Amino acid sequence: MTIEEGSPAPAFALPDSDGKTVELSGLKGNRVVIYFYPKDDTAGCTTEAKDFTCLADDFKRAKTTLLGVSPDSSASHRKFRDKHELAVRLLSDDGHRVADAYGVWVEKSMYGRKYMGIERATFLIDKAGRIARIWRKVKVKGHAEAVLEAVRAMKR
Repeated sequence: MTIEEGSPAPAFALPDSDGKTVELSGLKGNRVVIYFYPKDDTAGCTTEAKDFTCLADDFKRAKTTLLGVSPDSSASHRKFRDKHELAVRLLSDDGHRVADAYGVWVEKSMYGRKYMGIERATFLIDKAGRIARIWRKVKVKGHAEAVLEAVRAMKR
């Protein structure tokens, strides 16, 4: 399934690091940033989570909810959050249903070995529940700032 800017954001209900369910429908009327990342406590994923954490208050002032999503368990997310004092709500997509719906569960290759995994990507959802902006194949450096800039530029 291909998600495009302007299309409705695929619905989901996922557990966070404390086991509480987060439903996208419950966030309607707010802007939402969902960033998909491959694995807790790896170099790039830690940097990205810390970058979003540094800007968490700015996103909050812009009335935007930050959500990080990976296939890791809620327990793994809890350890990751606590170890790095993260201010981003991390959601467990065990089984990668949501990653599939957003088109970020893809075939990857490392050292000639092919496998399925998360493509680092970010989706900005507007207050009406539509995809306002998509960043695919994200490079971590400067990404959180670029997302915040896009949020601030939004009219609705």
